[in-house]
Amino acid sequence: MAALAVAATLLTACGGLGSTSAETTAPDAAPVPELSADQKVSIVFESYNYGLAGAWTDTFNSLIDEFRALHPNITVTAQKPQGNSPNPATDTISSIQSQTVAGAPPDVAQLGFSDLDFTIHQLGAKSLDGLFGKDAVQANFDGATYPYAPTARTLADWDGTTYGVPFVFSTPVFYYNASLFEQAGLDPADPPTTWSEVADDAAAIASKTGKGGVYLDCLTKSAKDWCFQSLVRSDGGRVISEDRKTLTFADPPAVEATAMAQKLVESGSTPKLSQQQGYEAFARGDLGMILETSAIQGTFTKGAKDSWDLRAAKMPTFDAKAAVPTNSGASLFVFASDAAKQRASWELVKFLTSERAYTEISQGIGYLPLRTGLVDDPAGLKDWAAKSPLLAPNLQQLATMEPWISMPGNSYLQIRDSMMDAVEAIVYQGADPRSTLEAAQKQATALLPVR
Repeated sequence: MAALAVAATLLTACGGLGSTSAETTAPDAAPVPELSADQKVSIVFESYNYGLAGAWTDTFNSLIDEFRALHPNITVTAQKPQGNSPNPATDTISSIQSQTVAGAPPDVAQLGFSDLDFTIHQLGAKSLDGLFGKDAVQANFDGATYPYAPTARTLADWDGTTYGVPFVFSTPVFYYNASLFEQAGLDPADPPTTWSEVADDAAAIASKTGKGGVYLDCLTKSAKDWCFQSLVRSDGGRVISEDRKTLTFADPPAVEATAMAQKLVESGSTPKLSQQQGYEAFARGDLGMILETSAIQGTFTKGAKDSWDLRAAKMPTFDAKAAVPTNSGASLFVFASDAAKQRASWELVKFLTSERAYTEISQGIGYLPLRTGLVDDPAGLKDWAAKSPLLAPNLQQLATMEPWISMPGNSYLQIRDSMMDAVEAIVYQGADPRSTLEAAQKQATALLPVR
């Protein structure tokens, strides 16, 4: 946050980081030229996957090596965001701000969906339609054989223009330890489908096995708000109005969702853990259930191997209300100003969102294959999908997924953090749900842009 504050001060002093990409790229401009076969270009690719050890780094190192072999004239330097946060995804904005102020932003960067407004209007992500033409951008979404899932392809659009290509994401998956279910006298073939049932099963696991009952990775500031938005939407509410002008995270659905989670902690069914401690505890077999992104699935699979039975189900509901999954994750954006670097960046974006890449990303990490037809292709992910029942709930929820909504304005991070600080205080510190959310919403409303 200190780095963010410094960068924000520089932004104010400099009048911003320049025009938005919509202003710098005329809609009828000719596409940037193709690279000649012998034209040497070097680009920098920044991704928070490089701040995560194991499957994340290994998978992307392999993909970048493959890209280099296919494009020997393009040199790619891959790097993680600048910063030391436990969750490197939280460093992305301040990292690019600092590099942009210094005059050397990465050419391609992976940025979260909740950063979309700021990424376009302040960081200056380029319009892909403007640089390469709408037809070329849509052709990439259509793919050689398998198109993007309809709910995924417009997640990085703004006012009908494509600025980013949705890259990696998950819906909230309800993982559970079938071995602990059996030890607690529960039927692992019948996981809970409502939050009331989750509370009952978590209490049974905690009392009969001595392990944690359930952990919802939606309720801390470090978790951001993608999963919290899903909880609130599933209870019939929103954290911000559909027109993004009014904060609504103190409305009854959000109060009820946080009160539900608070009761899980107060009953002893949910241990008081940080985000990282939560998913590490589940991987060790010390938790019965966890609501989590599939980005951590590789960690769970490795932890469960030969030790306990890992299974997955769809997100539980608030009784008769339908669950509304939202998406985690990020898109790929182009920041390069040089035409050759822009074209090289587009080649990298196309490769990293290709059928070939998703075959590796899904198997290596557990992210959804956004080209969903791959799961029916024997040459793609069919065999893996058949052996990976953990994929099914995530894939099913993709059809009914709603977008993770970004907060508006330059103070969007403070708005989001104010909300999640309040949620964390309610769930883990016993604060009153209604008054705490109302106070946070009042404070955050003062940070909304004037319209």
